[in-house]
Amino acid sequence: MANNPDRPIPSSKVKSFGTKDEVDAWLYSNPMHCSGALHFVERNATVISYGIQTNSAPVKARGQYEDPTFKFQIPLQIAAEREIARSLIGVPNFSWVLSLKEFAHPAREAFAELTDVVPVIFFAASMFGFVFQMSSLITEKELKLRQAMTMMGLYDTAYWFSWLTWEGIITLLSSLFTVLFGMMFRFDFFLNNSFAILFLVFFLFQLNMIVTVTHFPYSTNFKSKRTVRIVWSLFPPNLLAKALQMLAEATSTPKDIGISWSTRTKCGPNDDHDCMTINDIYLWLVATFFLWFILTIYLDNIIPNVSGVRKSVFYFLNPGYKTEIQLVVEFPLLNEGGICSCMGSVPPQEHFTPDDEDVLAEENIVKQQAKEGTVDPNIAVQIRGLVKTYPGTTTIGCCKCRRTSPYHALKGFWVNFAKDQLCCLLGPNGAGKTTAINCLTGNTPVTGGDEENIAFLTFVIPHHREGLLTNFFAELQDREREYGIVDIQLGLATLEEVFLNIARQAELEAATAEGRLIPVGARFVGIPRTECAEYPSGVMVKVFREQDESGALCISGHSP
Repeated sequence: MANNPDRPIPSSKVKSFGTKDEVDAWLYSNPMHCSGALHFVERNATVISYGIQTNSAPVKARGQYEDPTFKFQIPLQIAAEREIARSLIGVPNFSWVLSLKEFAHPAREAFAELTDVVPVIFFAASMFGFVFQMSSLITEKELKLRQAMTMMGLYDTAYWFSWLTWEGIITLLSSLFTVLFGMMFRFDFFLNNSFAILFLVFFLFQLNMIVTVTHFPYSTNFKSKRTVRIVWSLFPPNLLAKALQMLAEATSTPKDIGISWSTRTKCGPNDDHDCMTINDIYLWLVATFFLWFILTIYLDNIIPNVSGVRKSVFYFLNPGYKTEIQLVVEFPLLNEGGICSCMGSVPPQEHFTPDDEDVLAEENIVKQQAKEGTVDPNIAVQIRGLVKTYPGTTTIGCCKCRRTSPYHALKGFWVNFAKDQLCCLLGPNGAGKTTAINCLTGNTPVTGGDEENIAFLTFVIPHHREGLLTNFFAELQDREREYGIVDIQLGLATLEEVFLNIARQAELEAATAEGRLIPVGARFVGIPRTECAEYPSGVMVKVFREQDESGALCISGHSP
């Protein structure tokens, strides 16, 4: 207690016991109170033996855990032996110094902590964007957003370009932040390898995952055959795993300098002359991106959509496929159903005579106009014998063959839609109203018939070019015969806005007839006789409504 090197140990910090059992009893009843105990046994005048009993639980001090072996056990052992030596030789100032030295061992290299887990960690990080893309794609399929946009005139090129641009930006940011955060946390994997090398690996891989959802098993003998390597490299996850493995090996020890942009075409020290370099992986990722992107577009066209519409397997050989702007809009007899499904043939169109006299008269008028080639300028849309038949299918099982008969949804639809009129399709359930609308909008392929209006050429004019419309329409009107133009239309409002305007107009007319100044349901109204140049509709106020005793809405107040 008195010879403690730093400062004397006070008596309040030390307890003495007569036997080991008394020490154990006190330690059990007072856990985490004592760091350790010394047990002295004086054998004879020249031999004193001792034992050390210490607490092995680490203690947190100043935010760090202290090892009890080096913090207490070894210093206590040194102090005990020093005092025993001083007591036996009778020299109070006897020096007793003990130092620790690492045991001799063969030279070894300290590997980085992320060498073995880098491929797994960063593969998982790179797949986050892919997971979000799949979620967006599923949402689009569930809500049929693409079909809705196609009905409004969206071209496939615009759809794919916008989708690829948006996902490309997300991929760019994800790759950039992955590399920057790795450098910020001071990982050798990011510090020693070139920034451009790392960024391109993550960016090209995630760009590939935008257009592919496939995966190929990892090969344990990657260098065995060149053919196996080519097949293996067609799948982006394998390329990423190989790239991360190469980058991790290039920074596995402090002596490794990593891969720089100038050494991207060189093999590693442990690779043979026929190795795969980082530059090879870049080339493969670029090639596979275009491969999978073209395959994605191709499959998107030949695989039936939710409405069963698909294009021919060799649709790209069609001369009309090279351009998207078509001057004539027709009903293409598209294929429908699965590519490899056993489908029954569509039966020939049956002659169907409607029972209703008005419907029969309309049909005869349309047939006569179609036979004579008459073009009525007052007709907006003319449908000629629209037929929709769902063919029967043949399902071949293990022990039986099952066949369903075809279903005629539309048996010949002849009608003229006049201009400037609102037309409605009326009929009981199963009459074919929804089928007819889907055929007109192009969602469902037609079986037969023709339609003249799946000839308008639509342009979207930006606001800053509106000043040119006057001269544009004047020239078109003067050259109608030269261009074969039947009608020119200018549309601004959506269908929803038209309905809302009609409802507002009807309410205003009803309010005027009843002598009410404020229409029912209006939230903002103009104060009468406050019209001026600054406020053409008058000073506007917001009105608040509540129900009166009869349940009708009445105004309870208004804003300042």
